[in-house]
Amino acid sequence: MGMSAVELKIMPESLETDLKAIKKKIENILTDAKNIKIEEQEIAFGLKALKVNLAWPEEKDTDEIENKLNEIEGVSSAKIEDIRRAFG
Repeated sequence: MGMSAVELKIMPESLETDLKAIKKKIENILTDAKNIKIEEQEIAFGLKALKVNLAWPEEKDTDEIENKLNEIEGVSSAKIEDIRRAFG
């Protein structure tokens, strides 16, 4: 079973959105993912996005990731920015 390295950018709905709550929901929703790493990224004027890096099974569709994350309350958008085959 091969793995893909996936990088996502998650934008909150507003400045007041609780990013810690979104982080917890991401970890609870993506049960098939491994090595989930979530960092806050400054965008502009105090707005922060979440940068998510994870390992995803190659045989599973990556659209599943975006669909699940876009359903989280407080998320404006979740987009895959990069996907690569992981070796090792």
